[in-house]
Amino acid sequence: MNKSLLTLMLIALLTISCTTETKTDPFKIGKQHIGLLTDSTQVKDLHLAFPTDSIVKNIMGDEFLGDINDIEIYDTVTRKQLLTLTPTQSLDSTATIKSIHIIDSRFKTEKNISALSTFADIKNNYKISGISTLINSIVISVNEINASFTIDKKELPANLQFNMDLKIEAVQIPDHAKIKYFMLYW
Repeated sequence: MNKSLLTLMLIALLTISCTTETKTDPFKIGKQHIGLLTDSTQVKDLHLAFPTDSIVKNIMGDEFLGDINDIEIYDTVTRKQLLTLTPTQSLDSTATIKSIHIIDSRFKTEKNISALSTFADIKNNYKISGISTLINSIVISVNEINASFTIDKKELPANLQFNMDLKIEAVQIPDHAKIKYFMLYW
């Protein structure tokens, strides 16, 4: 009796564990993935990574010029843009994705950094790998997740906004400075 009850419980447990699917969070950002999209996903397979979203491939360039054509991902329910993907090769269905512009704030890293985060959120959760100064913005690099965060210079103190030669350090950036762009690179 005990053996049959134990066997029955074991079979029930195996059945339940085999039928339970592990669901990937479609908005979770990792070093080599965003939801189901990975660094090895080919352009032709984007429909597998975004099964319920609308994929818009802008064909504006010429394959002989080497122009890269971005691919936009839209939420079919809200009709809002989620991401902009840049493939490694133009007009090549076997190309992989080299960069991703994260637009929708639902996309978050494992440490809850999103497009709505501030500089304080970044520095408190990740090691800053570098800070680059551009004409109208600064770019914060975080190698740990292959990401860069662009902050508008208008978010900086006035003495840092206009000097292109000035090397900006993390301590000079206000904690409340908002992210303008959030990009991943593979």
